Amino acid sequence: MEKIQILGLGPGNLDYTLPIVLKKIKESEVIVGGKRHIESLGEYAANKEYCYISADLQKVLDFINENRHKKISVIVSGDTGFYSLLTFMKKHFESEELEVIPGISSVQYMFAKISEYWYDACIASVHGKEFDFVEKLNEYEKIGLLTDFKENTPQKIAQRLLENNFENVEIFVGENLSYENEKIYQFKANELVNYEEKFGMNVVILRK
Repeated sequence: MEKIQILGLGPGNLDYTLPIVLKKIKESEVIVGGKRHIESLGEYAANKEYCYISADLQKVLDFINENRHKKISVIVSGDTGFYSLLTFMKKHFESEELEVIPGISSVQYMFAKISEYWYDACIASVHGKEFDFVEKLNEYEKIGLLTDFKENTPQKIAQRLLENNFENVEIFVGENLSYENEKIYQFKANELVNYEEKFGMNVVILRK
């Protein structure tokens, strides 16, 4: 039986997708992934059977099980090991049933864009979840964060920093990373908290 491919697409632009990932996608009969991600593949996803990932993960799981005799690629944004569908897949399939190929994570990409190394950084997500990055600033000089559009926007992150006397922390915001409309911003907390424009898809780095 074919192994299920779990493939990291990287930060978004196909220029940053590993050649082996594109090769595996082209060889696949079935592609499972977000609608936007599948559409971004263009010719690599041509003439395939698709299953779009939605909130109903049981439906996705049923589809995969029904098609286990085919070559299936599950595509995820960024890196497979960083807040991806791999967590869900490992709950339902043995490691031997999976072949995992990583990609470049958006946080990894963002650190590179500001010419910074990240082996000594704290990396986490505040995308729809709580994480005490203020407390972590007592332990780390740098923190990389996946954000969201409601509860943990860059402005709200800046507000929490000000409330906890971290007004001198540098805040880097990477918007639409790897795309043509990519923008990299640098703020102090008091500058960002009053920044009125909403950011698109973004990653935040905090640096003391």
